[in-house]
Amino acid sequence: MSNHALPPFHLAIPVSDIKEAIAFYGDTLGCEMGRSDTHWADWNFYGHQLVTHEVVQMPSAAAQNPVDGVQVPVPHFGVVLTMDDWKQLSAKLQASNVTFVVEPQIRFEGQVGEQATLFFLDPFGNALEFKAFKDLNTLFAK
Repeated sequence: MSNHALPPFHLAIPVSDIKEAIAFYGDTLGCEMGRSDTHWADWNFYGHQLVTHEVVQMPSAAAQNPVDGVQVPVPHFGVVLTMDDWKQLSAKLQASNVTFVVEPQIRFEGQVGEQATLFFLDPFGNALEFKAFKDLNTLFAK
């Protein structure tokens, strides 16, 4: 892939209550809501299009997979932030009493790809990860 500006990514996820999704993604995470209807809402998720679709029944819960000695939920999605933005979000989530699946921490410390990471579930069980790299140039390093 080229190193030019990335096009926005689109992801649609299920939620069981659109009003609760609006409160969580709008108020707790601070995403700007775009178009919406009675059973779905578009979100500006750090420049990407996230759509929350109300469903009658949520899919099964995420499984787990070990990464650097920690069990992480799979599937999950999120954003790679700058370290300063990650620290601000981490503090905001902690102040909002978000329950973490993986507490804010440094992963792969002292190795290529050293990163800050945290995982939590939205109110519907969708797993989110936010991370920041010590050196963003190691995002795809082996």
